[in-house]
Amino acid sequence: MHELSIVMSIIDIATKQIENSEATEIEEIELEIGALSGIEEKSFEFAWNQGVKNTPLQNAVRKINHIEGVAGCMDCMIDFSIKNLFDACPICGGHFLNIKKGKELKVKSLLVNINNKD
Repeated sequence: MHELSIVMSIIDIATKQIENSEATEIEEIELEIGALSGIEEKSFEFAWNQGVKNTPLQNAVRKINHIEGVAGCMDCMIDFSIKNLFDACPICGGHFLNIKKGKELKVKSLLVNINNKD
């Protein structure tokens, strides 16, 4: 289950942001996860719930933007929605594709709380 290692990497990113700022906690995290990223949603959910315990993300609101897969056929030059990396072009049946969207896996934003002691 590589989802756990992905969650741990996200926790590392969030922790470094806390350490490099005056933030005291993370209120919200926004992720972009593409349909072609290889992330299994139920496994990711389970890994997230277990992994964020006792971390700066424990109480954070999590927002996930699901990015649909889009490919361009290199033979007939059309763009089309794609659900799997091995899908064929719906026009010519070709498999020589340029994946344009859907492989994303990134932390888009973190909303942090800065505790001012003034």
